[in-house]
Amino acid sequence: MALSNRARRSRAASDPMMRFFAQVSSADRPDGVDLTFGNPHEMALPGLVEAIRAQVEPQTVDWFAYQNSRPEAQEAVAEGLRDELGLDFEPADIAMTQGAFGAIELAFAALTDAGDEVVIPLPGWFCYAPMLRATDLVPVEAPLDPETFDLDVEAIARAITPRTRIVVVNSPANPTGRVYPKSTWDALAEVLDTASAAHGRRIWLLSDEPYRRIRFDGIGFASPAGSYAWTLIDYSYGKVLLAPGQRLGYLAISPLAPAAERAELRESLGPLQLAIGWGWPDSIMQRAVPALEHVSIDMTELTRRRDRVYDALTGAGYTITRPEGTFYLWGRAPGGDGDAFFRALVERGVTVFPGAQFDQPHHFRITLTATMEMLERAIPHFVELARPAG
Repeated sequence: MALSNRARRSRAASDPMMRFFAQVSSADRPDGVDLTFGNPHEMALPGLVEAIRAQVEPQTVDWFAYQNSRPEAQEAVAEGLRDELGLDFEPADIAMTQGAFGAIELAFAALTDAGDEVVIPLPGWFCYAPMLRATDLVPVEAPLDPETFDLDVEAIARAITPRTRIVVVNSPANPTGRVYPKSTWDALAEVLDTASAAHGRRIWLLSDEPYRRIRFDGIGFASPAGSYAWTLIDYSYGKVLLAPGQRLGYLAISPLAPAAERAELRESLGPLQLAIGWGWPDSIMQRAVPALEHVSIDMTELTRRRDRVYDALTGAGYTITRPEGTFYLWGRAPGGDGDAFFRALVERGVTVFPGAQFDQPHHFRITLTATMEMLERAIPHFVELARPAG
């Protein structure tokens, strides 16, 4: 056998998604409507293009030299976090990374040893488990509330064991679109404090926040970093810029962390980024951060798309979780069979994300990053499939 045990475990965890990639590719056709991933279907945001273009022309001989976390990027991020979260972040609390993927990988490398357990939400992002398996870590699922998809703090408490090192939370949540209030984080902080004391080992919280700036209806945002001192935040610019191929993100240390732990993390993240394979963003993307902090997807247009599709599908009888954030709609498939629903839509030239990829076989996810014209073409197919046969 050529593969290591961890590679085989990671592959097994990734296989369903890789098979789905193949299905989506084979279903692609010129007149099709792709509602699967949060990819752009229109030209890039002008502010994104301008910010990158301004950094392409080198101004010094070392413009494209090796870069770790650039100070101007760290300062811009810290300032943005201070404004958004009301917490006293400093530039040294910020490690610039290759998107949220890189930030999550860095958090796992910094806090865990082989065999440690990491609690992840269900349904939740489909890459948590493969990433954990690839580094000899053990994913442990904690179900969300099955009706509301609220964070179930008691389910997290039941999932914790003496081997638990990290609990991962995601708000606004993929795939459900839920945004959790501060009261939830306060309750979770109490659970984690109690469990840490009981097991004699500090449990850390990783707050996965790539959709933090994509929220509807004026809904506010609270980060658990303000409720639980032992919190790290991962973030990706790829969502708010609708440019997931431009890998740019960061890992941030809560400024409430005890001084000793905060200092140790500050000193250790850089060496770890070197060790895991030069885990910093490219020079141009880092230099563009101060400008990119002020660029965003059009939330007015995104809200219009959300309302149009949500109203059409609920009007046809679908059960849809009204998203408070992200750019997805999460719903229950007609008849409760997400895979059959996926296949029926593919026959009509429409692809969605089947809920089985989130271990929720009764559901499906739609991305609202498609154009309004694409969504309008897809809606009649959803309406027709909602009607009982015969």
